Amino acid sequence: MRSVFFVILFVCFVFRLNAAVIGGVDFPQGAISFADEVVSYSPGFVGSNPTTPYRGSFNAIGLPDFAGASSCPTQSDCQYVTLGDGGSIILRFVDNQLTGSGDNGLDLWVFEIGGDVEDTFVEISTDGLIWNPVGKVFGSTAGVDIDAFGFGLGSMFSYVRLIDDTNEGDQNGVTVGADIDAVGAISTVASNPVPEPASFALFVTGLLAVILPRRKRSGR
Repeated sequence: MRSVFFVILFVCFVFRLNAAVIGGVDFPQGAISFADEVVSYSPGFVGSNPTTPYRGSFNAIGLPDFAGASSCPTQSDCQYVTLGDGGSIILRFVDNQLTGSGDNGLDLWVFEIGGDVEDTFVEISTDGLIWNPVGKVFGSTAGVDIDAFGFGLGSMFSYVRLIDDTNEGDQNGVTVGADIDAVGAISTVASNPVPEPASFALFVTGLLAVILPRRKRSGR
């Protein structure tokens, strides 16, 4: 039985190999969990606000990296993007897809920064055309359970749309609206998983098939 134990231990190790705590949240798939691409960005303006340095939509993709620098001389200096009053951004997961978890765990995390609590509506889509509202987050680092909206393990989404709630938070200033640092999927399926679950499961099954008969013979 010791051989079986080590096989199981190895399986658990491999499937947690990419896991990492990022921004205070445990992401089982690690860095691959975060949105990779900006599809569109439509800031909601109040006069000229948000001003140009805070409109770098690319700052919403990849890992959360806000380090406390609230002012941004240029877009490249900024570590987040401001949606503006009622503005929105659409992000895409390229190397993974968001799924339900089959339980009441939080599946999708939005990293919103800043001292002002600014609510954000969250919608998800498989194709970027038909959108499914999944509630809203209430500022700071907050998660959404998409299973609560009727989705499960078989549901897969590549797109997330965030819309600033115009009725919450300050209604003016250079960073008016929600300030988005990153979006990550806890419950996710990698487009090119390493190792591929089905192939790896087949490998383990074959390994056990070899080990168990040998142990039976050696015990005679």
